[in-house]
Amino acid sequence: MHVTDELLHDLIDKRRYLHEHPELAFKEVNTTKKLKDWLSENDIAVLPYDLDTGVIAEIKGEKEGPTIAIRADIDALPIKEEAAVPFPSKNNGVMHACGHDFHTVSVLGAAILLNKHRDRLYGTVRIIFQPAEEIAQGAKSLVDKGVLEGVKAIFGMHNKPDLPVGTIGVKSEGLMASVDKFDITFNGIGGHAGIPHHTIDPIVMASHYVTSVQSIVARRLDLFHNAVVSITSINGGNTWNVIPDKVVLQGTVRTFQPEARDAIPRMMKQLAISIAEGYGGTVEFKWDAYLPVVNNDRAYEEVIQNTVKGLEYELVDAEPSAAGEDFAFYQTYIPGYFVWMGVDGPNEWHHPEYDLNEDAIKVAVAFFATLAVNALEQEAE
Repeated sequence: MHVTDELLHDLIDKRRYLHEHPELAFKEVNTTKKLKDWLSENDIAVLPYDLDTGVIAEIKGEKEGPTIAIRADIDALPIKEEAAVPFPSKNNGVMHACGHDFHTVSVLGAAILLNKHRDRLYGTVRIIFQPAEEIAQGAKSLVDKGVLEGVKAIFGMHNKPDLPVGTIGVKSEGLMASVDKFDITFNGIGGHAGIPHHTIDPIVMASHYVTSVQSIVARRLDLFHNAVVSITSINGGNTWNVIPDKVVLQGTVRTFQPEARDAIPRMMKQLAISIAEGYGGTVEFKWDAYLPVVNNDRAYEEVIQNTVKGLEYELVDAEPSAAGEDFAFYQTYIPGYFVWMGVDGPNEWHHPEYDLNEDAIKVAVAFFATLAVNALEQEAE
């Protein structure tokens, strides 16, 4: 579909407005109001879901068919902006450092185009402007509100700063890793650092665990399973001459295969227990299954590839990322597909100097509008 210069300039203005007025997860009140206003100005129906933040809209085609969804995330990050742009954040300490302002206006633009071409739609397109992706709670909150009811498939994207504008990365199955968190407390008996034989030292237990846990990936997982175990926080003791009574480890595990995700916590817990018992202590093991894998359904690979080629954009194999995305939560309910959208940015996600090339808006708008037409046509066959 053709994106006019007028539409592109309007979307760039809207993106810059959102960039100047970023809002944190579940606090996207002004963003929500603006989206409703912009949708109303373009005669796009807003569905009456009971949401504090976030917007669900819908475009009904003139031909009968199923419903598919296109999703954009709308929240920002608690980062002080350092990007040298003429439209910096006016909300001190909050920044669109992950490009969700770009995602939002791109999907808005696609909705505007689709609404003007309802005669080409074999069904309905539901537009999801989702809050709270950065804390991985927004997708779940919308599913709980019923926004996927009647939806056959869902599509989304994330900008990719290391890809040029006009490049779209496509990969079926695992694109972004599952994200799990753990909290491990080694309990011992504290005492005088000069008389360690009267103690059970949890620092020794924790230290042994930090080095030994890496053997799970190196020696116990299948060679073809992708996983990383990172211990990111160690807390224990408060002075130089006292052995503490406990040490707390925290960290994250990233995987792409369900078998690895199921096996790793069992192995980690077993190892922690054996180390604690070996030193005469105990351990408390807490696991938080935070986010599943972004698992792209191969049934939509061809229509996405053909959409990219038909628009004469550059199709590339998407490189998987160990970052997480709560788009994955939708995919546990219905089929979905998530792509990389090249934005030719100078810095990666979550960097205080994050920025992107706004020419990518035109690419993303055309891609999602055309994909909606093509995907509905595929479903209607």
